[in-house]
Amino acid sequence: MPHLAAGTYPPYFQNYINLVHTDTVTAAIEKYSPNILSFFRNIPLKKVDYRYAEGKWTIKEMLQHIIDTERIFAYRALRVSRHDTTPLPGFDETAYALASNAASRTWQGLLEELEASRKSTDLLLQSFTPGHLQQSGVINEHPNTTIAISFVIFGHILHHINIVKERYL
Repeated sequence: MPHLAAGTYPPYFQNYINLVHTDTVTAAIEKYSPNILSFFRNIPLKKVDYRYAEGKWTIKEMLQHIIDTERIFAYRALRVSRHDTTPLPGFDETAYALASNAASRTWQGLLEELEASRKSTDLLLQSFTPGHLQQSGVINEHPNTTIAISFVIFGHILHHINIVKERYL
């Protein structure tokens, strides 16, 4: 688990950060990125429209949520790393999911989008210097550092992979 100072991220992100078992962003990229893509590529096609309970997302909807959330978090990391002091808002994941149109997308299209967005995020994270990683900004009325946001990106994906393993497969 990364060693992040208290107050460098909102407490509600602790569960995501706890899922990341590396000490550096580079190590997280090396450890998790190949496995993330592999995991989703190996989900049986017959399962992608399955929901384990009424009102829960299908795997396709969850994957679109992961992609959307990663893009938002990467944008936040970019803004904070570049010394942008403009407070950033939160977002309503439920509203995004409802508007995503994931149900009508193909699984292959979603996988291609995941691969492209993951690659883009990894390249962004790899570009950060130690100074960039320590930059702090305000997101959803909480202080956040670039390094914390970087670990949350991976922890959020790992959280959803665990849900898929436990409830969908």
